[in-house]
Amino acid sequence: MTEHLTLADVVAILDHRYPPSTAESWDAVGTVCGDPDQPVTKVLLAVDPTAEVVDEAIAWGADLLLTHHPLLLRPVHSVAATTFKGRLVHRLIQAGCALHVAHTNADSAPGGVAEALALAVGLVDLEPLVPIPGAPVDKHVVLVPAEDAEALVDALAEAGAGALGDYSRCAWTTTGAGTFVPGPGAEPAIGEVGVRAQVAETRVEMFAPRRRRTAVLAALRAAHPYEEPAFDVLEPAALPGETGLGRVGRLASPATLGAFARVVAEALPGTAQGVRVAGDLDAPVERVAVVGGSGDSLFDAVRASGADVYLTADLRHHPASELRERAEIEALREGRPAADGRPFLVDVAHFASEWPWLEHAARRLTADLHVAHGAGTTVETRVSTRRTDPWTARLASPADPSVGGSQP
Repeated sequence: MTEHLTLADVVAILDHRYPPSTAESWDAVGTVCGDPDQPVTKVLLAVDPTAEVVDEAIAWGADLLLTHHPLLLRPVHSVAATTFKGRLVHRLIQAGCALHVAHTNADSAPGGVAEALALAVGLVDLEPLVPIPGAPVDKHVVLVPAEDAEALVDALAEAGAGALGDYSRCAWTTTGAGTFVPGPGAEPAIGEVGVRAQVAETRVEMFAPRRRRTAVLAALRAAHPYEEPAFDVLEPAALPGETGLGRVGRLASPATLGAFARVVAEALPGTAQGVRVAGDLDAPVERVAVVGGSGDSLFDAVRASGADVYLTADLRHHPASELRERAEIEALREGRPAADGRPFLVDVAHFASEWPWLEHAARRLTADLHVAHGAGTTVETRVSTRRTDPWTARLASPADPSVGGSQP
């Protein structure tokens, strides 16, 4: 039987994959317009919600336009159709097409923008450049009669415990003997007052978000057959997870900076800017840091990562110049040529650095919907191939890059 999904169903899947809580504080992510109850059968994915992309979505009959960049990043007081952005909102609503944004939450997510860029240029052994500590979790340890263990696991899972990544109802159990003596006034479920009892018990361990502690403990007490259940709530040390800005990895085979830059040029959509490089093209590189979108605010993290080269977009003159000068000075101090100062820089167009994520997001959305709602779901995805990079041409400089160009 075919299941017709709603916008609320699709947004729930997207928010699970790209949690809004991981977005930067200044960001504007989530649903911009759309009725949660409206059916969704076609989803168009794009980097930017431009007028041309909205045209494409409406012409295709999309029910949902999923973009990386927000339409309304800065606060507005009106979405009247007389304004440029207001007109786009009106057109989408009139066409029955919702708009949803996954921006910095998609930048940081496993399988998100940074990871897609890293994979596109051939990196392996990836880890976040700036890890975001995972949400605080509790480890609940409960002793329960063996015959009641499965029911207890079900109750704790229903309350929010046992979710690890894409898996649910995760628990670890072992068995042993529990012994106790019910005291005066006790109403034991097993045994008699004043008589030592020994019971075959199961030790159940399950993780749960710390914010669910009250609910999990309430479920524990309600499901446990004992008057006074024995349990521990432990707070594991916070460890960096797979979520975080940027990615650092290594090339499967070391290459020169020039060869790596050519790989980047071939892997990403063509733009008028092309690929800019700062560094010795013959220098060997292996460890690479990447950030989709504007990345010069993360220079300190890149230097700390030990990356040989940094691939990102929108690099500005002064930050890039200062980074290269620092790298060259450090190289001289270490007895190496100044030209070998690291990290080198590879700068691409903002749009190009984020476009590879769209294919990944489309595949994951389809797979997640099938897992959550069954293989009978009928949601078609399409990635927009329209280049939304604003630059349309580049004029080559003279062959001699020195000031003033080549001499007659």
